[in-house]
Amino acid sequence: MPEKSNPAFKANSECRPVEMSAGVVRRTLVSGERVTICEFTLTKGAVIAPHNHEHEQAGYVARGRLSFVIGGEGRELCAGDGYVVPANVTHAVTALEDSIAIDAFSPPRLEYMDS
Repeated sequence: MPEKSNPAFKANSECRPVEMSAGVVRRTLVSGERVTICEFTLTKGAVIAPHNHEHEQAGYVARGRLSFVIGGEGRELCAGDGYVVPANVTHAVTALEDSIAIDAFSPPRLEYMDS
């Protein structure tokens, strides 16, 4: 008998991939009342252009190597390294190699909800 759907659990294979820009794919893993968790897959050379949003963003590099600029300060991060972007602070990312980052957003990113 198939398992009943429970919003407390979600397999990565159930997450719809969304190409946000060339070489950047987002999967919204789960979302609750106060937080959204996303997986970002970036191919080498992909760029997330400078932007800001009302959400606090915290995450870590799960695989690969990324160049971050947060509030004007640049840093190269490797697998296992973490970061936090305060609300409304401009930030950008460049993939120095094929990479995966896991990010938490608070409040939830309603525009990232799968339909």
